[in-house]
Amino acid sequence: MSTIINVGESSNEKAALIASPARPGGWKKGIAIMDFILRLGAIASSLAAAITMATSDQILPFFTQFFQFEASYDSFSTFQFFVITMAFVGGYLVLSLPFSIVTIIRPHAIGPRLFLIILDIVFLTLATASGASAAAIVYLAHNGNQDSNWLAICNQFEDFCSQTSGAVVSSFVAVVFLLLLIVMSSLILGRH
Repeated sequence: MSTIINVGESSNEKAALIASPARPGGWKKGIAIMDFILRLGAIASSLAAAITMATSDQILPFFTQFFQFEASYDSFSTFQFFVITMAFVGGYLVLSLPFSIVTIIRPHAIGPRLFLIILDIVFLTLATASGASAAAIVYLAHNGNQDSNWLAICNQFEDFCSQTSGAVVSSFVAVVFLLLLIVMSSLILGRH
């Protein structure tokens, strides 16, 4: 990139203007690197949510060892949906890393970024739906519902409830990461 130099400028100023070429990629490359870092954070939080929920299990003995109460994620279809969708979200994010690397190498490429933003929106919707449905069940487990005779089970199953609550919080962290990814990609696509 050449720079127009006025005749009245000194030779030092001319050399400084000629020696400073424009950086290829610029701010778009910086946002692409941030995109990659956010994807790594979203991977960690979505897989942590799926693993934490899938390993939530607590058994309470009642009078004898032969008669026991058990709380497990597979006792609730909502929690099963949560584990499956968060595993899909984590898997998608792992598979999206090569496309994110392409946007770092070629920050002006529109195709990979458009592909990522469409799939990010789809998986944001899945993560939000599963996180919200699991949050509703966790709320009922903590507080119960007198109208439907749902008893609060967290007084007895404290470990189970703390694990499921942690999984829900981790899923909403993944939702925030995905939302930031969409906003950043939209910003770059809007500037083309």
